[in-house]
Amino acid sequence: MKTIQPVSIWFNGQLQTATVLSASVGADNLIDRASFSYQLFNDVDAEKGFTSLASGYLMMDGEAYNNWQTNDYAYDWVAQQLNLTITGEYVPPAPPAPSPEKDYTNEQSQIESNPSSAN
Repeated sequence: MKTIQPVSIWFNGQLQTATVLSASVGADNLIDRASFSYQLFNDVDAEKGFTSLASGYLMMDGEAYNNWQTNDYAYDWVAQQLNLTITGEYVPPAPPAPSPEKDYTNEQSQIESNPSSAN
């Protein structure tokens, strides 16, 4: 997945902003053409995950297929076909830190030093 310059997309009756591009090979005949599926996502919501705002398929053939050697080339090609600008690698957000409800480390050391208190 790659981050892209924000692009506005009409989705479910509202203007949304896509900032993430995902692409994958759907089929490749290993001779002269490959199809790619793509999805454009909004920013990830920690609770809801991604919302796919747009998706589709692209066929790569000819010179583009002959030049395709790396994933980055394929991503650049997909972005070019969709008139998007890739800004970098997508880095998922860090999961929320657990809330410090209770310090079990100290409690465990007390149990180990005084086993009768565990009951």
